[in-house]
This record gives sequence, C-alpha cells and structure tokens, in this order.
Amino acid sequence: MALFSIFTKEIAIDLGTANTVILLNDKVVVDEPSIIAFNVVSQKIEAVGKKAEMMHGKTHKNIQTIRPLKDGVIADFKSTEAMLREFIKMTGIKGYLFPPALKMVICIPSGITDVEESAVRNSAEQAGAKEVRLIHEPMAAAIGSGIDVLDPNGNMIIDIGGGTSEIAVVSLGGIANSKSIKTAGDEFNQDIIDYMRRRHNIAIGEPTAEKIKIMVGAAISDLENPPEDYEFQGRDLVKGIPTAVKVNYCEIADALEASVSKIETAVINALEETAPELSSDIYKNGIYLAGGGALLRGLDKRISKRTQLKVHVVDDPLKAVARGTGIALKNFDKFPFLIR
Repeated sequence: MALFSIFTKEIAIDLGTANTVILLNDKVVVDEPSIIAFNVVSQKIEAVGKKAEMMHGKTHKNIQTIRPLKDGVIADFKSTEAMLREFIKMTGIKGYLFPPALKMVICIPSGITDVEESAVRNSAEQAGAKEVRLIHEPMAAAIGSGIDVLDPNGNMIIDIGGGTSEIAVVSLGGIANSKSIKTAGDEFNQDIIDYMRRRHNIAIGEPTAEKIKIMVGAAISDLENPPEDYEFQGRDLVKGIPTAVKVNYCEIADALEASVSKIETAVINALEETAPELSSDIYKNGIYLAGGGALLRGLDKRISKRTQLKVHVVDDPLKAVARGTGIALKNFDKFPFLIR
C-alpha cells in the first residue's frame, strides 16, 4: 500500500466560476481565479489564475483572457482542461519515474445536467485524473461548514458562489430538496457595472466592479458598522475621458436589490417545498450561509428577517466548499453521495 501511495496522489478541487481551490494533504495548495490567458497567434498559454486576472480587460489583440466556467458549469472545454493542467502543476505534484496517478474529488452545482457533468469529468481526466468522483456543491458546503450530513437531522445550506447560488436541505447523506439559481457573485458584478453606467455615466470593467463589491458591497442600507466610501476610476461616458467617482454602501445595496431579492425568493421557495419534519429541524438549527456571497454585508440579517429564522455565516465561507470536498476525498469510497 505504501508503494502504491507513491504513485497515487489524492487532490480535492473546488472548480468554481470565480475561483479554483485545490487541496492536497488537507492543505490549500492552489487558490487562484478561474481565468486563463492565451496568445491567439502562438496558441500558447500566457498565464493562469492571478497573473491572467491582472491581464483581464487590459490585453491587446494577440492576447485573450478567458473565464472557461460560466454559471457554475464549463463553457469552454479546451480552456478548462488547459487551466486545470496548469493549476495541477502549481500543486508541485511530481512522480519519481512516472507522473503519479491522480485521484480527484471535484464539486459541481446541484442543478448540473448529465452533459455538463460529463464535461467536468472529461476535463479532469484529460488533465491527468485516473479516478474521479463528483460531489454536489451544497453537500460539500454543508460538510465544510461542520454539519453532520449523515445524521437524520435536516439542515439548510445556502452556498453563494460566483456563477450560481445553491440552496439545499441535507439529511441522511442526501439532498432532500434543492434550488440552484444563476444569480450570484458574477451577477452582482454586472449589477454594479450597470448601476455605474446608469447612475454616474461611467464605464467600468468586471475587475473594478469586483473591487467595489468587496469594499462597499451590502445587501441592506442600514448597516451597524458601515464601510467608508470608496473611490474608483472609470471612463466618463459623456466626455470620454478617465474620471474618478466615490460611492457608498447604500448605493451598492440599491444596485444589488433585484439580485438579492431573487436569492431571497429562491430560499423561500425551497422552504415551502421542504417536508414538515425537516422544516422543524431547520427552525431549531437555523440556516447556514457559505460561499463568497456570504461575505456581502448584511445579507445574513436580510435573509433572517425575511425567513424569521436564525442565519449563521460559517467560518471562512470562501473555503467551505473546498473544505467539504477535502473531507469527501478522505471518504472516497464511504460517502454514499459521491457520484461515480
């Protein structure tokens, strides 16, 4: 067995629309934006992850930056495969004589189709995986949040990522009820871009919108500890010249109102379709909020007010799915919910 382990490496991958996280031996070894830059002339990879993100929106005609995942699923198979290969290289995994066999657990959205599921599996295999298991994102988020998913006790988890928001009730090692909507971090960014164009007559790109969301993003306009106003730069749509604008969190709460309302509605719909006994458990346990969207200021209070339930933001919500995927990797052949 020891000899076999030399030639086999086990990695857990949270292949997200916005970020990809890879765990090796319970440690995060890769945490990079899910983006790749190609040279369209030489067809060579210029950069992946953080380096490629720095190029995003600033490239010339010979360099193209691509986000190969959209709405939680693979939109560009070739680019995903290439990006995965580069990220796996970043882990530092090397064989003594031959490349090691890779055993992977990869998380996927709960609303994924069979075709999209096959695309994820094929990308992993083309990137070097010899054995692949898949796990649904809300299940991984629940495990990573410390919930005992095998227990006969209902828990609701909301995982707001880059491409999708996953809402699920988990119990007895399965998903009893789930909703998956394509309203999440990327949609928030687009809302901010549209708002700045409409309200301030200024054009900004996705990286600037992401920065605004981080600095002054909010789901409610009456925060107890509001962030300071944030100044950003963009192009004046009237004059056509670069300019600076200062915004506050109340404006961003207004910009995100429609998208946050969609998430609220999805949560209510999921609760309405939950079995009575599981509803009783959720009333006692509350709702768990994970993913990057959980960091949006005031979102927990807003969902709590709408549902009249306790809402807990899990520890380090950005890594909850990755942690859960890593735990699933340890139980490769034991957890009944891992998709073969």
